[in-house]
Amino acid sequence: MKIIDQVIMDQATLDNWTKKDGPVTLRVSEVSRMITRLLEDPSLQNIWITGEITNFKRHSSGHLYFSLSEQVAGKESVVSCAIWKSAARYLDFTPDDGMEVRAYGSISHYEPGGRYSFQITQMRPSGAGERALLIEGWRREMAAKGWFSPDRKRIPPRYPVRIGVVTSSTGAVIHDIRNVISKRFPAEIILSPTMVQGASAHEEIARAIIRVQDMVDVIIVGRGGGSYEDLFAFNHPCVVEAIVTCPVPVIAAIGHEVDITLADLAADVSASTPSHAAEQCVPDRERELDALIHMR
Repeated sequence: MKIIDQVIMDQATLDNWTKKDGPVTLRVSEVSRMITRLLEDPSLQNIWITGEITNFKRHSSGHLYFSLSEQVAGKESVVSCAIWKSAARYLDFTPDDGMEVRAYGSISHYEPGGRYSFQITQMRPSGAGERALLIEGWRREMAAKGWFSPDRKRIPPRYPVRIGVVTSSTGAVIHDIRNVISKRFPAEIILSPTMVQGASAHEEIARAIIRVQDMVDVIIVGRGGGSYEDLFAFNHPCVVEAIVTCPVPVIAAIGHEVDITLADLAADVSASTPSHAAEQCVPDRERELDALIHMR
């Protein structure tokens, strides 16, 4: 046995290592140890990293898990992070998505899972976060225009003939909506397909709303759950304006119940899930029949 760069190799592996006429064949454990050694380089230990908190989760154990992200020239970089309970208890603020922070710690490689993360021992806020600030600025501008006012909210028609759905053509959202409506009170569904995340998603979503608005009685704008970044497009002014200026009522069903976007605030009705949005669109025909019977 020989040791090279603290990676234990047997003679056969060492022979392959030194050959120049072909690729080296390594064991998984050897590669994993090499990655550990590279990631635990002194230049990645005891360092400060600044970035925006995304995908924040507080585990029941008390540990904190999230990512630090940054966008440069349209390209996003993300580093997975963890703060163990023993360090989290000393934080003097409550971390949340969108916060800009400075974090101190070291890069660590978890060999059994093949994952690396930034193990943080200290963290302090360094701003509200670029996206959070941007959204807050948009929110104030829209509120000043009255886009969130209850006075402009419209009640969806009780018996719509055609229902527009603005969402991805391949996701579970359109399937769930069709399933609920077919069981409750069948109506024609017109899909106006769009991207629901990505750099240009906001433009596509707005166009999809405008494309279908003159063909239907009510519109559902929806997407399934996602991260803070995934839902960002639904905060964009062009999406919110398309909802506000739409000639028919709009029901928003974006993310999970805890996710509130500016599109939710502007919509005539905000539903907790796409299935709930479908329920808001049409009545239950069984109850309708019962009501007719009792009227006789």
